Amino acid sequence: MTSSPAEKPQLTYWHVWTDENGVSHQTQCKLTNYKKESMGGDADPQWNDRLMSGAAEVLFSILPVGWVGEWHENPRPQWVVPLSGVWYVETMDGLRVEMGPGDLSFGGDQNTRPDASGHQSHQSGCVGDEPAKLMVIQLKDDQYLAAKPGDFE
Repeated sequence: MTSSPAEKPQLTYWHVWTDENGVSHQTQCKLTNYKKESMGGDADPQWNDRLMSGAAEVLFSILPVGWVGEWHENPRPQWVVPLSGVWYVETMDGLRVEMGPGDLSFGGDQNTRPDASGHQSHQSGCVGDEPAKLMVIQLKDDQYLAAKPGDFE
């Protein structure tokens, strides 16, 4: 998260998305719609970006050492927050991004189509010699299906 005292903060994240040809990509984006507000009571104001609301399911996942999630689409639009360890996401365009604690990823790669190699959407996996512990927030609202970079700014 970056900011100076005089400006609103920004938080970067990786956005996994599908283009018009059904090919998945990853783009680094920024959350920028922060407002200074109190969370209630006597709490001092803090910077909050109220990005989305609605029905969601929160999962905690542990990817064992060596785990690979072969090519698949995100089952729902979802935010993935690494808590410890490192995991990766590789999209159909060949970009592989490794993420650890403090990184964020939004999985909006629905509606992909298999390429000539049969790869569809993305592959993910655990990196290194320790499990990757993740918090996953799956969004139930269909308005976020196949969201594009910039949709949350």
